[in-house]
Amino acid sequence: MKILAVDYGDARTGLAISDNSEFLASPVGTVPERNAQRLAHKVADTAKEQGAQLIVVGLPINMNGTRGPRAEKCEEFAKMLAELVDCPVEMWDERSTTVTAHNILNTTNVRGKARKAVVDTVAATIILESYLDHRRKNKT
Repeated sequence: MKILAVDYGDARTGLAISDNSEFLASPVGTVPERNAQRLAHKVADTAKEQGAQLIVVGLPINMNGTRGPRAEKCEEFAKMLAELVDCPVEMWDERSTTVTAHNILNTTNVRGKARKAVVDTVAATIILESYLDHRRKNKT
């Protein structure tokens, strides 16, 4: 099944897609959009174009396990998105994915505008890899 991951942001949102075997997570790109409703339509269109059968939206839970305003925004976005697509939309704990994305970009020496352009896509790919790993480990 193809799964689309979303790293929702106020200005830019990163997207990644899995292959049908749920083995490989590949970056799709970053969508620059500040309006949540327009963004939901753009992500829904991308999900359809990519043939996604499930969408996973990153849920930024605080390190102590609580949910703050950012998590609430992500949940609201996921609800908007769910109304526009014909596949399930799930939330997935994305703690530390942006930090991990920045660490990867540090290692590969990506800086400045290039970094800003890809950090959200890298974060979405990390969210998807984490989700796919969980599915593999918990198959029944």
